[in-house]
Amino acid sequence: MPAGPSQQRGAEAETLALQHLQQRGLKLVARNWRCPGGELDLVMRERDTLVTVEVRKRSRSDYGDAFESVHGRKRGRLIHAARLFLAAHPQYSRSPVRFDVVAVDGADTVEWLTAAFEAEG
Repeated sequence: MPAGPSQQRGAEAETLALQHLQQRGLKLVARNWRCPGGELDLVMRERDTLVTVEVRKRSRSDYGDAFESVHGRKRGRLIHAARLFLAAHPQYSRSPVRFDVVAVDGADTVEWLTAAFEAEG
């Protein structure tokens, strides 16, 4: 099934985010890693740290900004997906894990929030 306009904008935002992070020295490990109950948009390495990156595209701020849209339930799904990623990729199991959010606005401006939240427990 072909991607709709929303999915296409999301993919474009992920590409912008990926380029932005790679220009800052991060290395891509996985893109759109799916698992039961979740998905990780980008999984990257920054030195020894495994960085999971949630990419948010917001063309309007009527419903809050992109960073605010990564709320409790979404964070829980990201943490769950990261745990499954680590289980599926034991070579990273001893790496520190960081949860970042990259926001892309309507003008394709990229903002990167490092350590946006932490996993509980």
